[in-house]
Amino acid sequence: MADSSTPARRRVPRVEEFSAGGFVLDHSGRSPKVALIARRDRRGRLVWSLPKGHIEAGESPEDAAVREVFEETGIRGSIVASLGTIDFWFMSEDKRIHKTVHHFLLTAHDVVLSDADAEVAEVAWVPLDEVADRLGHADERNLLDRVRVALAEQTGTE
Repeated sequence: MADSSTPARRRVPRVEEFSAGGFVLDHSGRSPKVALIARRDRRGRLVWSLPKGHIEAGESPEDAAVREVFEETGIRGSIVASLGTIDFWFMSEDKRIHKTVHHFLLTAHDVVLSDADAEVAEVAWVPLDEVADRLGHADERNLLDRVRVALAEQTGTE
């Protein structure tokens, strides 16, 4: 029996969210570059990440990834390979959010960046070899091995 001096535990609502995005590559130069976006965190610092966003009703993860990449970077791309999913938990507005993000490898069809999206502070092309140093989230850095495998499979240089 609960002690009357102990406050009752309040159940926090759990919400499932689904997003999609990924690594957008520009192969036009000597070495591949990846389009990254930066957003400001609560302290005002820039945090670099992959372009991604919510999957809308009736939309496939692939379609959402292509749309979100365009909205956040201005780049039209096409999907080359699936890189799998990442899932994590966080709290927002007194809700416990379980987020699943579908990541894809995309090839850019144009290379002009746009940071017109209000949610994005900056957009940049980053050489593939420097992406791990720039990304602010370990789970996205961990996808780099999958990117390299997918690129090797495409070129037949496994």
